[in-house]
Amino acid sequence: MVVENELTDDEVDRIFRALADMTRRDIVTRVLRQEQSVSALAGHYRMSFAAVQKHVAVLERAALVTKRRRGREQVVHGNAATLRRAAGLLADYEQIWRGRSRAIEDLLAEETPPGGRGDQQEGSETCRSSTCTRTRRR
Repeated sequence: MVVENELTDDEVDRIFRALADMTRRDIVTRVLRQEQSVSALAGHYRMSFAAVQKHVAVLERAALVTKRRRGREQVVHGNAATLRRAAGLLADYEQIWRGRSRAIEDLLAEETPPGGRGDQQEGSETCRSSTCTRTRRR
């Protein structure tokens, strides 16, 4: 299965790098619930206004938020579409992983005799696919 997504590698890197920071994840959560000014956001954190501005800028470059001017304020909005695209990418990876997991389960089921290993007689030969195994006598 090929992972197809509308995101470029650079976009994916920017999104997940931005979301790797706890403060930025919190900012995204807050602005998805309700738009907020950068100064209102800054009131929620024990850091300078400039530091919050930098976090918002990282999120904006990753297209996780957008800013617009309203009077003297910069109002920040969450961009759910980018999060959906990132979630879609993760879902694609999950499908690949589940497929591999099923293949391993099928392989194990194919190689395990119905009654388990104890049912084989000593000196017997078992052939599966293109390989044969012989149990040794003790």
